[in-house]
Parts: sequence; structure tokens; C-alpha cells
Amino acid sequence: MSINVNRSVSDQFYRYKMPRLIAKVEGKGNGIKTVIVNMVDVAKALNRPPTYPTKFFGCELGAQTQFDGKNDRYIVNGSHEANKLQDMLDGFIRKFVLCPECDNPETDLHINPKKQTIGNSCKACGYRGMLDTRHKLCTFILKNPPENDSGSAKKEKEKKNRKKDKENGSSGGEAGNHNDIDAPDAVDGDDDEDWAEETTEEAQRRRMEEISKHAKGLTLTDDLEKSLEERVNIFYNFVKEKKDSGAIDLADKEILAEAERLDVKAMGPLILSELLFDENIREQIKKYKRHFLRFCHNNKKAQKYLLGGFECLVKLHQLQLLPRVPIILKDLYDADLLEEDVILAWAEKVSKKYVSKELAKEIHAKAEPFVKWLKEAEEESEGSEEEEEDDDDDNVEVVYSSSARELKMETTKPEKSDHEEEDIDIDAI
Repeated sequence: MSINVNRSVSDQFYRYKMPRLIAKVEGKGNGIKTVIVNMVDVAKALNRPPTYPTKFFGCELGAQTQFDGKNDRYIVNGSHEANKLQDMLDGFIRKFVLCPECDNPETDLHINPKKQTIGNSCKACGYRGMLDTRHKLCTFILKNPPENDSGSAKKEKEKKNRKKDKENGSSGGEAGNHNDIDAPDAVDGDDDEDWAEETTEEAQRRRMEEISKHAKGLTLTDDLEKSLEERVNIFYNFVKEKKDSGAIDLADKEILAEAERLDVKAMGPLILSELLFDENIREQIKKYKRHFLRFCHNNKKAQKYLLGGFECLVKLHQLQLLPRVPIILKDLYDADLLEEDVILAWAEKVSKKYVSKELAKEIHAKAEPFVKWLKEAEEESEGSEEEEEDDDDDNVEVVYSSSARELKMETTKPEKSDHEEEDIDIDAI
């Protein structure tokens, strides 16, 4: 039976299909294991080596994995139901197969062994980017590049294998069969030692650490199996705890990592807006700019959720914020949290998704002077050279009158601002 590669797509005519996982439990006691019978066919549909999703299962479950490519046997130690592995495969597909721009699975991975990075390119929309290499599977991918990634990575791997064979004194034959078995990597926290024979305090301590790691891995997996609403609530409580404990200022990286773990990154700005913004939003944009940038930089979905959070905030503090809508939008724009095309697209349609239609119309009406300025600035820049474009943008500024009620256009002397600094490197923040 075929199912959609992206199971969040319910369209029965969706063109990207894959076989449903078939799992068979073998053995018993300590030797029990789960064989994924059709892993080769599933991996082929995903355009990934069958070792990748198998290893992903091992990382998520804290279990050892074995690969026997000659006999098409891909094994995860322990007893695991096919439905649970199928749900876990969705996590692999989201992180390592689907394009972050168009959500199509027409992507290829590219390994750079020198920089230890994994590139991702989409044949459907032309997207090119880098994978987040914090997941344990990335260590395995870097050591075992996909076959279609020819060039230096493949040559380097072959060179290492030849060197290893020479050191072991083997040149093939039966000894070479061990290359088909995926011995647990040291980086995954597994060791080759038989701990059952060790009774020292050090060995016991290491065993307890390993059990804790495995338990943590199972907890992470359980969270991903929860509904979107439950995962959003977990993320909300995580951020709230950071705020209540006074640790929020330096927790931007932790907050992003938690959102990615729960697969709610795009919705992050909506939650952050609720917890970090109030009627003093203009000062808070400056204070928490780094937190929001980690979500909004080059992420249009996250920016749309930020606009939704902004609408909710206006609803809570109408008296203070409704008259200041355009200047706050400009603050978000100047802080690089909202891109021009996202604002213009938002302005085109009044939605009652976050607030009542009446209030949404009021917010859009108040935003009109800033939106008009954006459109006029865009039209002016289209007919000029790039250098003139920059000069024009520098000389136009949206300024409030002293009454803080009217928005007017003023030509001002250019001043260096945060928005004019070099391109943002979000990883360097």
C-alpha cells in the first residue's frame, strides 16, 4: 500500500508516494530485534540511502542498528511496532528530505568533508541551503555520504576505507564482510566494551549515563508523536519557565532548539509575542530582537505568525497600540524581523484568523500609511540603479508627530542605523 511521502498532505492525487513500512520482530530476550523488511523500497522513494532512516531510528530510540546491504536487511535492536516507526519516519522526512521552502521531497544532500557541512538543494524550486548538523544522524551522514554525492567526499571515504583495511591486514574476503554491519559510533554514546563484565564504580556510572541518554531519546520521540496543540503548549511552558526564572535574555539558542525539537519553529514568533511583548513593544523589539531573528530570518512562515502575534497584542492593548500600528510595523521592519513582501502580502487581505474582522480592518487601516510608503519606495527604486536605490531608501523615514497619532513622510539626513549594517549572519549572533 502506498502513502504520501509528506503525510500532512491529504490529497489522494499527491504525486510523491512511498510504500508503508513493514516491520518484522525477530528473536527474543536480549537478542530481540526489528527487521525493516522493505527499507530499500522506502528509501528509494525518498531518494536517500536505506542506512539513513535506519540509523535515524537508532538515534531516536537509543538503539543499535545493523546494515546488511547484500541481503537487504536493515535492523534496529529491540521490539518496535511498524506504526511507531512509520510516525518516526515522518520526523526523518521533515528534517532530511522535504525542502524547507516548497515542502517537496525532490532534494539532494551534498557533503563538504573539509567544512563538515551538509548542503541541501531542491530540484523543484531551486532552493539551496544547509542542514542543521546538530542531530546525531548528521555525524553518520558526514561519515557516509550519499552515493550521488560524487567528488571529494566519496574519494576521501574510499581512501579512509583502504587505509583501515591496510591497518587491519585485510584485503577482502570474509574479513571485509564487517563493513556491512553498522557498529555503533562512539559519538552516539555507545562503546565496544562489554559493561556486563565490569563492576567498578566508573563502569556503573557510565551505564547509568547511557540509560539516561536512552530515556531522554524516548521522551523526545514521545513529544513528537503528540498533537500540534500539545507540542505548542510544551513550547509555551518552556519559554514561560525561562521568562519566569529570569533566564530569558540569554536563552535564545535554547528556545530555538526546543522549537525545532518539537517541530513548531514557524509558530515560535506567535508564542514569543504573547510572552515577551506588551504595550511597551517598541522597547521590547530592541531587547528581544535576537530571539525573534532566530525564527524569522529568511523564514516567511515565521514572519506571518509574527504578524498574527502582533494582531493579538493589539487586541489586548487596543488603547495604547492601535494608534501606533504603523510605527510598530516599521520597528519590526527595521529590525529585519519582517520582510517587505511579507508585509505587502499581509496588507492585501484582511483575515479574522487571530482577531475579529472588525478589529483586523482597523489594524489594516492604521497600517495603510506605512504600507503606502513601502509601495512607493519600491516603485521609486525599480527605475534606478542599485546605488541610487540605497540613497533613496536612506532619505525616506517614517516619523511620528509629537502627538503620536499621525504618521508623516519626512526627508531626513541619512544616519547609520541597525538596518543598514552588514547582512545578518544568524549563526554568529
